[in-house]
Amino acid sequence: MNRVAITGIGIVSCLGIDRDTVAQKLYRGESAVQVDPERLALGFRSPLTTRIPGFEPSRYLSRKARKTMTDFAVQAYAAAVDAIKHAGLTFEDMQNDHTGLVFGCDSSSLAAIEQADLVRKHNTTSVIGSGHVFRSMTSNVTMNLNTLIKTRGACWTLSAACSSGSHAVGQAADLIRMGRQDRVLCGGAQEINWQSMCSFDALDAFSTRTAEPQKACRPFDANREGLVPGGGAAAVLLERYDLAHDRQAPILGEVLGYGFSSDGANISAPDELGLLQAMRMAVGEAGLSLQEVDYVCAHATGTPVGDSKEALGIHSLFGRTHRPAVASLKGMVGHELWMAGAAQVVYCVLMAQNGFTAANVNFEEADEYSEKLHILTEPLEQPPRTVLCNSAGFGGTNSCLALRLHS
Repeated sequence: MNRVAITGIGIVSCLGIDRDTVAQKLYRGESAVQVDPERLALGFRSPLTTRIPGFEPSRYLSRKARKTMTDFAVQAYAAAVDAIKHAGLTFEDMQNDHTGLVFGCDSSSLAAIEQADLVRKHNTTSVIGSGHVFRSMTSNVTMNLNTLIKTRGACWTLSAACSSGSHAVGQAADLIRMGRQDRVLCGGAQEINWQSMCSFDALDAFSTRTAEPQKACRPFDANREGLVPGGGAAAVLLERYDLAHDRQAPILGEVLGYGFSSDGANISAPDELGLLQAMRMAVGEAGLSLQEVDYVCAHATGTPVGDSKEALGIHSLFGRTHRPAVASLKGMVGHELWMAGAAQVVYCVLMAQNGFTAANVNFEEADEYSEKLHILTEPLEQPPRTVLCNSAGFGGTNSCLALRLHS
């Protein structure tokens, strides 16, 4: 089985659109959560969200190229270009049968709404532009990246709710591990707009701490009361380790293992056994001892049930003999939904490259579940080395990536 190297990363995040800015804000524990006046005016229970500062689509692609692309597809393209350059590669290096694309995404809500509104307004479908059919497809990211970058290997979108991005990285690693691809550009993307979030708001899933928006998302904290939506795009360039080594690529780390599972229970309420099984699978495939894991980048979104179930699963895995640092980054970036698992990989690589381990912000008081864990309340002045990245989603789908990071 081939080893899988991480050689490039790219990110378009509410923390920034370049690696240095994002790393600095992760270290400082800055939250990007804010109140959206439009959601307030529309009667949202929670008007909280994140925004992406300074991203201008026209800097990356022409208007004609963007005709078939959603906003988040353009963001994915920007992140992908950054990851390719970071890996020391060119588009020409990507244009072969052994290089593929796998991204996680589970909706393209706004484009579908826009075309339906046009039909209602004009009573004809003739006013719908040709780009709408592509923008409204869940595979919008990979079909456009394939056309723009001109890869000729794997090309598909993986849809698995909030674990989509993590499963995409795991599946990409498997394609390389099994020798079916030499290189895969993978990641996740999530749209940021109120139209895609109104049904989540109706479920009472969001935090309503509007007086202190930057303290609204409180993973593992006893006083957590809901998540905050976020989004953007994250890209990870994976390569066969020997090929990356031979071309003297910057090897940022390795994907050692990929674990997955499903709860087989409730469509919206998680079960600790499912995520526990995914973690066990990732650790087993990686050939790690539990004592080697020094950081768990948790999925915890700030919901009462979800965080407690994950805390139970982490404690069940490690027990009392080893307590790795645990942190969810969602207090800073919100829940990035379909891109979240891929973004966690990018954020962990940035920590390792910059010599620190990010904290779980807004954690002030433990509950009966989180008190059993070593929740990291301040950044460590040392990089993470061996990491588990957890993701979970509606329908009980779980993913865990075991990473070994280089600094």
